[in-house]
Amino acid sequence: MGSAVIKQSGYSDVHLEFDSKAIAGRRWGSIAGEPVLALHGWLDNCASFDRLAPMLKGVNLVALDMAGHGRSYHRSPHANYNIWEETEDILGAAEALGWRRFSLLAHSRGAIAGMIAAGAFPGRVKRLALIDGLVPPSAEDAQAPDILARAIAQRARYTRMRKAPVYQTFTQAVEARMNGMFPLSAWAARVLTERGVRPVEGGFTWSNDPRLMATSTAKLNGAQIRAFMSRLNMPVRLVLAEGGIEGMIERLRPVLKGYENIAVQVMAGSHHLHMESGAEGIAAWFGPFLRGEADPAA
Repeated sequence: MGSAVIKQSGYSDVHLEFDSKAIAGRRWGSIAGEPVLALHGWLDNCASFDRLAPMLKGVNLVALDMAGHGRSYHRSPHANYNIWEETEDILGAAEALGWRRFSLLAHSRGAIAGMIAAGAFPGRVKRLALIDGLVPPSAEDAQAPDILARAIAQRARYTRMRKAPVYQTFTQAVEARMNGMFPLSAWAARVLTERGVRPVEGGFTWSNDPRLMATSTAKLNGAQIRAFMSRLNMPVRLVLAEGGIEGMIERLRPVLKGYENIAVQVMAGSHHLHMESGAEGIAAWFGPFLRGEADPAA
């Protein structure tokens, strides 16, 4: 995989302020292009789109560092990172950009947040282009007390007791990212780490809010997930990775039944296939879609 093929280029830094929040990100393309907001996955950052974004011509793509990630704000000590709360930041960022209607390009946790935002505000979202993510695992109602208790305990632990590791060198941080929950190529790990660490005494540590490691204080049940899905009146394209999250393809098959507006393609690659050679195939399928061009293959 040659560096020339995956060279990151053509972006400018973005800083958005709204509701006493500061969101950082990157912009690719022309301001005259179709507005697209890009949402990364859990513990990633906007550099997640460094390979895919330059391939998507004719769009005005702004990739965000979501709250608690990269160079964006961390939520207050008394707040949580429940996934549905991302909706406020998604709409706030769009308002700060002057976008009334826009499309969403999203990966993993960002894809779930995008689905929830689009279901809550279907009049704002023109199209959904999702990568290896759609709905959260559902919870049974009877699990609610245990979920809340676990979330409170975890937040306390990560707030007061967890110390992020310090790596003596940047290379050590990159190696740790390569060998995380989802193994990454050296290039993908490097660009995410460049955006995801901060210097401290003794080396580098992660800039992500440690409270992102805590589970949500509540989880959606099956009926609630179906309610959000039923409001997706816009066209949706979903790429699933053959080597992605274990069991996801099988888990989503019953969820997708009856949704004729959701087109699905299974592509070769890992969970981060948009940062690998799979980016070319994704761009070929998503590009015309995000530009709003008629596509007989949809």
